[in-house]
Amino acid sequence: MVQAMARVTEGRTRGSTRTMVLVGALLALAAAFLLSVGFGSNALSLGSVLHGLFAYDGSFDDVVIRDDRLPRTVVGVVVGMALGLAGALLQAITRNPVADPGLLGINYGAAFAIVLGSALFSVTAPDQLIWFAFGGALFGTWLVSVIGGAASPIRLVLAGVAVQAVFVGLNQALQVINTHNLEQMRFWLVGSLVNRDLGALAGLVPFFLVGVVLAAVLGRPLNAIALGEDTARGLGANPAFTRLAGMAAVGLLSAAATAACGPIAFVGLMVPHVVRLLVGQDERWVLPLSALLAPVVLLICDVLGRVLGSPGEIQVGVMMDIVGGIAFIVVARRLKAVRR
Repeated sequence: MVQAMARVTEGRTRGSTRTMVLVGALLALAAAFLLSVGFGSNALSLGSVLHGLFAYDGSFDDVVIRDDRLPRTVVGVVVGMALGLAGALLQAITRNPVADPGLLGINYGAAFAIVLGSALFSVTAPDQLIWFAFGGALFGTWLVSVIGGAASPIRLVLAGVAVQAVFVGLNQALQVINTHNLEQMRFWLVGSLVNRDLGALAGLVPFFLVGVVLAAVLGRPLNAIALGEDTARGLGANPAFTRLAGMAAVGLLSAAATAACGPIAFVGLMVPHVVRLLVGQDERWVLPLSALLAPVVLLICDVLGRVLGSPGEIQVGVMMDIVGGIAFIVVARRLKAVRR
């Protein structure tokens, strides 16, 4: 009786903690949104931000907010959600704590396909590039899995780094050949939110939504698979179908994010780790919270790039490489300590 009451109390405490984390994530996302709209090479007050968002009258500050910062912030939110979800899904499917679409070459496979489509077929519209990106993401995923296998997380990461290096080299070769688009592709390939408009994002929204819906229905099956395949089948889950649907979601989310702003790494690596520390291993909580907190990290890094690079700016992909590289070292050391 006492043990049963203790379990009930523990369950209520955990549920209360998860609810608090969810509320905190929503508040953090709202704060990051306002921060992204308000800060840059020219910082604006909160009053100016709210005026530009809700009482637009064509003033200079309002134009800066509506035409520049608001679109890039909305794109940053959507791309961050996609990368956070893709990273959490990939880690759950592969049972690899260092899995990330950027680290495993998936985003760079998508980027290579986009550059190839642009160079050979002069395709530039995001809603057309998405098909190249999806094919490239799937090819990158297959290539890394064939080379690295699933036995060792470190081997998988090494395979991803090798595949990523090949894709980067091919991208650079295509840029040299196709000098007309060199400057535009140079900024896009480092991962950038500069000059992103909502019209271009609109064509990618259906792909984001399909990936989000797939992720939403996979939480319970992924929990079952974590208990072992036999147990998962006993609980009514289909491991093969769950992995296939999960990888399709990862491909869609990664491809859409890459088509929107170029390849960005590490977001999907570090955010799910933080979420699991806060709420545990239940994927029904890990997936949505990763989708909420990943845009917070991406927007803060984008703001830091604008502030530190003033009067120019440091692209968000570069900032994420710096912050994410440090996070990767922390995760690797933590895994090493756990194995000991």
